[in-house]
Amino acid sequence: QVQLVESGGGSVQAGGSLRLSCTVRGRILSNYAMGWFRQAPGKEREFVAGDSRTGTRTYYADSVKGRFTISRDNVKNTVNLQMNSLKPEDTAVYSCAAKFSGSIMAVTNTEAEYNYWGPGTQVTVSS
Repeated sequence: QVQLVESGGGSVQAGGSLRLSCTVRGRILSNYAMGWFRQAPGKEREFVAGDSRTGTRTYYADSVKGRFTISRDNVKNTVNLQMNSLKPEDTAVYSCAAKFSGSIMAVTNTEAEYNYWGPGTQVTVSS
């Protein structure tokens, strides 16, 4: 059974930083491309960042480019999202997702392509 568990959410003032972690249990992380998505109240879930199985390729939404960094540790089976220069509009529930991938270089921002999802962690940024 696959389980994704996020941690590290919380409340921070604008300009601050948070680091989210996603632990993957029951599968070998290096077989999966990973993504972070977020959903704000009343809005659709949107892609934030993704990486390839080895972590060598990454992809970011324009709204977070230069502020957020996705990274992974395939030995510890964890994926992280470092979020800097946070803005009130970053407030949302953040979820990690895993996509089984035959390609070591593929990265995807397409929600429907992800096979497994975590329950999410709340991030609140106050002005």
